[in-house]
This record gives sequence, structure tokens and C-alpha cells, in this order.
Amino acid sequence: MDRQYEVMFIVRPDIEEEEIEKLISGFEATVTNGGGQVKSVERMGRRRLAYTVRKCNDGIYVLLTVAANGPVIAELERRLRVSEPVIKFITVRTDEEDKRVAKVKAARGVRRKPAEETEPASAEPVSA
Repeated sequence: MDRQYEVMFIVRPDIEEEEIEKLISGFEATVTNGGGQVKSVERMGRRRLAYTVRKCNDGIYVLLTVAANGPVIAELERRLRVSEPVIKFITVRTDEEDKRVAKVKAARGVRRKPAEETEPASAEPVSA
């Protein structure tokens, strides 16, 4: 069963654009070879880090949205861990959050229906 994940990683700022593209395509290949699917790749650009990580104050942020199973994500994380240009990464499972949001929206829709069916209040104030 494929689950939805967001994988954000930060690349050292002194890495060339071609190397970043090669790195991203390597991570995409890891996911697709394992039977997963890369939904989107978002390059968020160079940003200042909150604290120094591996002697870097800036980093290039990349966000991968992935649909895959657990072993594929474990392999992707292993490759992120041993990759020299990647200074930090985090993987977040998002499908549980999507289910929770859908459940809340459904509950809100049920509560709002009775209010919508009643006639709206008059726009003019009633004089006393």
C-alpha cells in the first residue's frame, strides 16, 4: 500500500545547479525503481538556516512529494543520509493528515447544512 510522504532536504549552498539536478534525479530514480511515484519536485531556493549546520549558514531547499511504501522511503532516507551535499533532511507522512482534514471538513459540512436550510436573517435592522 502506497502512502503519501513529503521529503524535504537541504543541500549545501556551494553546490552547482547541475549537481543539484543530478542529485534530485538520483533520488527520483530511487523512488521509481522501488515501485513508488514522485508526485512533485519543488525547488524552494536558497534560504538562511536558523542555525549553523555542518558549517553552513545557508542552504538550498528541495521538497519531494512521494507516494511509496515503507521500504522505499527507508532506502531514500539511507541515500539522503550518506549523500555528501545533503546537510539535513526530514520525511513526513502526509496521508494521515489528509484523512484527518477530510474528516473535519465532512463534520463541518454536516453541521452547516441545517443553518443553510433556514432562511437568512433580514438585512434591515428591526426598529424597537
